Parts: sequence; C-alpha cells; structure tokens
Amino acid sequence: MNKQTVVIPLKHFLHVDQCPADWKGLDLYLFRDESAVFYVGQSYLAFARVWEHLIGGFKGHSIVGRFVWANWPKSMKFTIELLSSQSAQFEGVGHDLNAAERQLIQRWTPCFNVSLNTQPTPVPAAYLPPNARLRCSRSLNKLIHEAERVVKTEDTNLLAQETG
Repeated sequence: MNKQTVVIPLKHFLHVDQCPADWKGLDLYLFRDESAVFYVGQSYLAFARVWEHLIGGFKGHSIVGRFVWANWPKSMKFTIELLSSQSAQFEGVGHDLNAAERQLIQRWTPCFNVSLNTQPTPVPAAYLPPNARLRCSRSLNKLIHEAERVVKTEDTNLLAQETG
C-alpha cells in the first residue's frame, strides 16, 4: 500500500533523487515552515513537481522555488509535505484532485497561491521575498552537499547529546 502523507524537511528531500515507490501515488504537495504554508500544488507525481519548482527557482520559473533559494540556507528548515487526494481527509470532495487542492488552499491560504486564494498569507517577516537577489550558489549539487553537511552535523550533535 502506498503512503498517504510524507512530511520531510527540505534538507532531507534534497537527498532523495529518485521517487520512492510508495510516494508515487502522492499527488498534492505543500512547501511550508512551522508558521506558514508558502505554496500548495498538485501533480500526478508530486515528488517530481517539487523538484521542478526547486530547479525552476534558479531561473525564476517558479516563485516558490525562487523563494527557497532566496532564503538559503534558512530554507533548509522548510518542510515538504506530499499528500494523496485519495486519503480520508479528501473524502468530502470525492477524492477529486482539483477539489482537494482547492480545499488545501482555502484551509492554509498560502503565500504564493493566487488562484483560489482571496487572501494569501503575507510572507513572514523573517524571510526575503522571492524577488530578492540570490546569495546562494546556483549549483544544485553544491547546495545538496551543503544540506548534507548540515544533516551530518545535526546527526553528530544529536548522537553526542544522547551519549553525553
């Protein structure tokens, strides 16, 4: 059986270059942090669409992708949520993909969804807007390695706390 929801920090998502088999049925996605949802979207393969946003952000082809890179390295702490329109929470809309996306947009009022969203949440003051100059490397490989170093450091610190 496929998973119904995946919640993964961006710094970990960047290390998943092939879609795991149990994520293939996930067709909705959110970019968020602990206080705001930045974007809700749909795709028959949400995993691939999140990657398209991230890659498209370097050239301004994706506002949420651009927002991620404009706020690097702080954005490493963002969360990616992948969901299934077939999950129980979307039963009330007949598991219809468009209706499920609309429901999420109406619930979260994401910062960068302008369709179906009469009052987008303002971008939190802690973040730069997506049109800010990119201060990070434009090499995806370098950014992935940077995220990997952060994850390893966090894991080492956690292990030291547990054994200390």
